[in-house]
Amino acid sequence: MRAFSLLALLVLVWGGNWPIMKIGLAHIQPLWFCTLRLALGLVSMVLILAPMGKLRLPPRGDWPVMASLGLLNMALFMVLTNLALLVVPAGRSAILAYSTPLWVAPGAALFLGERLTRGRLAGLALGLGGIVVLFNPLTFDWSDRAAVTGNLMLLAAALVWAAVILHIRRHRWQSSPLELVPWQMLVGLVPVAAAAVLIEGPPAPDGSFELVWTLLYNGTLATAFAYWAAVTVNRLLPALTVSLSFLSVPAFGLVISSLLLGERLSLTNMAGLALIAGGVGVVALAGARERRPEG
Repeated sequence: MRAFSLLALLVLVWGGNWPIMKIGLAHIQPLWFCTLRLALGLVSMVLILAPMGKLRLPPRGDWPVMASLGLLNMALFMVLTNLALLVVPAGRSAILAYSTPLWVAPGAALFLGERLTRGRLAGLALGLGGIVVLFNPLTFDWSDRAAVTGNLMLLAAALVWAAVILHIRRHRWQSSPLELVPWQMLVGLVPVAAAAVLIEGPPAPDGSFELVWTLLYNGTLATAFAYWAAVTVNRLLPALTVSLSFLSVPAFGLVISSLLLGERLSLTNMAGLALIAGGVGVVALAGARERRPEG
């Protein structure tokens, strides 16, 4: 029961973070928002792991995946989503970013030798149909360059996340994933902070209460707590249960964005979400069926 409660809380934290990030980004430059989020997350993870005796240097065998997670997932994914949120509604952003599992299926076939079965192809087709719905010219303004760029950034972020997942699948862990989290954050923090200084100059926060609470939420809950919770529930619950539960993250993001930001729950967004979530679900079920022992 505790594991399911933790999973539900994790879904709420990540789903709610999309509109919360958009609120925070109105009060400081995007790269600095990402920098401060990673810094707060790093400090929080140190405070979590140090009393547990799990704050130690990772073995060299884990350095490649640590670099991949830090540079791609922690840094590039966050930067792309932060920049996209400046011009794309938060609910739509969550839907596109969580299309990641769709890209894992063909990537695994290309690079890991996994079979692209009928079930996975059906899920991929369903999910791609959802993306087509979101980008259909009747409801999407292709003449708006900022909107087009922002939406493409979100798809790029999903592809980056998919690449990291493929690397994780190939990696043989020498330490626990949880022990690597603070080091991933440090690896991601350095280039993001450097980019913030070089591109945006000194941070220019407006000192508002909204900025303070959105940063605290992002650093402590959406980053430190969420990564700890994700590792924990993946150990305690079946992989299929966790992966299917994560499908509700963009749904919560869409609903909470409507409540907090007044974003319209358009038929296009809901149809796109349904198709993408359905596609991801079909891919997950197909993968679970293949791994099930015969007997």
